[in-house]
Amino acid sequence: MNYQKLDAPLAMALNRVQDSDEPRFVVFIHTEPAPDEAAAAFLERMGVSGVTRERDVFSAKLSANAIAQLSEQSWVQYIRLSQQLRPVQRR
Repeated sequence: MNYQKLDAPLAMALNRVQDSDEPRFVVFIHTEPAPDEAAAAFLERMGVSGVTRERDVFSAKLSANAIAQLSEQSWVQYIRLSQQLRPVQRR
């Protein structure tokens, strides 16, 4: 796994994983450049939907194993864990 392509929250979460095949991480995958046919096919095999040449950021729910495989691809710039947002409380 190429930890340089992972943000800190994702790297910490991956270190605590019990089942590395369970798709439990909602992530954003940033590619550079937009994926060609081979890269698009690889993303789709990993479970990423909506892959087009017009986009370079994709979201998916992936396993630790899938994230490890993606992090080793030269066209993946970085992978970021999606954060659960909470409403701002007004005073």
